[in-house]
Amino acid sequence: MQTAENYIHGQWVKDYDAHRRGDSIDPATGEVAAHFVEATLPEVDAAIASARAAFERTTWAQQPKLRSDVLRLFADRLEHNKAQVVQTLVQLNGKLQREAEGEVMAGISELRYYAGLVRNLFGRVIEMEPHVYSHIEREAIGVAAIIVPWNAPVTLLVRSLAPALAAGCTVVIKAAHQTALVHAQVMACLVADERIPTGVIHSFVEQGSEATQHLCAHPEVDVISFTGSTHVGKQIALSTAKNLTRLSLELGGKAPAIVRADADIEAAVRGIVGGACVMAGQMCTAISRVLVHESVAIDFSAQLAHALSCVKVGPGHLPASAMGPLLDVRNRDRILGEVRAASQDCRVLLAGIVPTDTPRGGAFITPSLVATQDLSSHYVQDEIFGPLITLEHFESDDDAVHRANATRYGLAASVWTRDFRAARNVARRIKFGNVWVNAHNRLFAEIETGGYRQSGFGRLHGVEGLNDFMETKHVFMPCND
Repeated sequence: MQTAENYIHGQWVKDYDAHRRGDSIDPATGEVAAHFVEATLPEVDAAIASARAAFERTTWAQQPKLRSDVLRLFADRLEHNKAQVVQTLVQLNGKLQREAEGEVMAGISELRYYAGLVRNLFGRVIEMEPHVYSHIEREAIGVAAIIVPWNAPVTLLVRSLAPALAAGCTVVIKAAHQTALVHAQVMACLVADERIPTGVIHSFVEQGSEATQHLCAHPEVDVISFTGSTHVGKQIALSTAKNLTRLSLELGGKAPAIVRADADIEAAVRGIVGGACVMAGQMCTAISRVLVHESVAIDFSAQLAHALSCVKVGPGHLPASAMGPLLDVRNRDRILGEVRAASQDCRVLLAGIVPTDTPRGGAFITPSLVATQDLSSHYVQDEIFGPLITLEHFESDDDAVHRANATRYGLAASVWTRDFRAARNVARRIKFGNVWVNAHNRLFAEIETGGYRQSGFGRLHGVEGLNDFMETKHVFMPCND
């Protein structure tokens, strides 16, 4: 059984006490599938110091062609090792084989995209007076801390790591312990490149939060890129206040799918089921609310409930599975409790259960659908992070916009309609950073993504994905004799 180790100052740390070794669990069986080594505070301090020294004393930030080549070779190695990474991702995360393959391929695409952008980091120059110039220069911010969650440990690593390295930063990465071995396999594809100066890359694993809090509060960290819950994002923001550390946060979501009366109902049902059940609903952009026009609500709700009841739940490696398990039994039981409690305030149209044809010990649960019109309901307001979807009806586009905006989240939404002028109008008025029309969860390396309101700030992917890892400097230079 493999063990995920920490990578500090150019080497995998082999010397560790046995009591620091933890277990990563296969959510489909509940059995131990891999081990990880929990980092110590001295190791995190050593990583930050090494990253600072590498940034200040090497030419990494001044070598765009080298950084481009490193990212390109990283992508090639990851593609070469795709089968192994996918297999481990399915085993430790529980997601479907096709979801894992899509995640790894998205990471490869992202690396190649930023490998191209590295060589196009231009500033600008203006002559303010005769022979007097102002140079606007773009340069790396310094040491970047990247905190990676368990639900998409490849793409959510790469979408921060690739622009950080492209910008010329040095990095310290905190990986999720649940998927630590996946992370180690991906990192091995990067650090095998001997051209990377020692100290540019560091990675550690932690099950608790002490080392992560230490990382976030450290004065030598210049930017923190975090993907995770809004609650934890707020804690990170508080810990950085003393140093005014720059933050890039993609936080929680409560994604609504707005179904207008003129929508293709069958296509909308198919798309919404896929958008709600992706990664068993454990995705911040997954559909968790469905808003349907009252004129088609009865027919639509019947079709949606039937389609959700037909979702085949099973282990991710089986081709017949349409949705994998939750991360662990604790989260499965949490969702079961949410379904039981829903009957007190909502109308339960479909109650999720533990299927009898899945492995014992697995964290499997079928999808749930509950109806409510109460915008103050916990099921409307709070991120549940699982395959539990709320159904609401609306009277008009104005009502749909009001209901969609009635939460503190603003990460992702979709609009389902045949009227593209109406779709554009609704998309303009709802306060979400990502709006898809007749689709959901379409994410691309080239296209920025991020949240409004309490879903975070900053953007990942695309050209703007570099902004959080770069500074803009004005250099005034008179050239008169």
